[in-house]
Amino acid sequence: MQNLASSPLLDAKQLISTFGLLGIMATVFAESGLIVCFFLPGDSLLFTAGLLVANDQILHVPLWLVMLAIAAAAVLGDQFGYAFGRKVGPALFRRPNSRFFKAENAERAQGFMVKHGPKALVMARFIPVFRTFIPITAGVGRMTYRTFLLFNVIGAVLWSVTLTLVGYYLGQIAFVRDNIEGIVIGIVLVSGIPLIIEGIRMRRRARQAATSTTPATTATPETELPRP
Repeated sequence: MQNLASSPLLDAKQLISTFGLLGIMATVFAESGLIVCFFLPGDSLLFTAGLLVANDQILHVPLWLVMLAIAAAAVLGDQFGYAFGRKVGPALFRRPNSRFFKAENAERAQGFMVKHGPKALVMARFIPVFRTFIPITAGVGRMTYRTFLLFNVIGAVLWSVTLTLVGYYLGQIAFVRDNIEGIVIGIVLVSGIPLIIEGIRMRRRARQAATSTTPATTATPETELPRP
């Protein structure tokens, strides 16, 4: 069987190989709560962790412990993001673009939160970039903490259990083990589809709103003010 640790293409695999379970937790926490870490490999990291447990390679940890550790790190990361959003406030959305911060990402997350409400915390868990910005947006909007905590825990548990189990069970299939590079790259690409779709929808709604609110520029005699 191919050595799963040998491929330089798999940053998630290399991270686990180097730092183990603590590295997984640190990465999940950072991607969940630190605005500059939205690019970290979340979905592929969980899938790879489940695969390694299934094959008893490198990550010699019980599956239940891996899922529990990931869920805990995700909850704590979102807590940090929420607190950061409350502390920074609307100023976060007014800052100019920089190397690590794109105002467009914040605006998309804000629109996503407005549209879906608290359940956006659950949905965003499965969408790269959004899962970093949504907790911060909840803090900026001062969502009730009890509501935030409930949906935060639900989203973190569903995300950690679902993706880790997918990796665990697929990792027992010979085809997946022999083509791990392509499988993980495919997961990265597929996980970005919801983000692309939501971006297209938001731009379409923005264009429609702009069209419907454009004021008429031609004045009629009835609307002109009388001359003195």
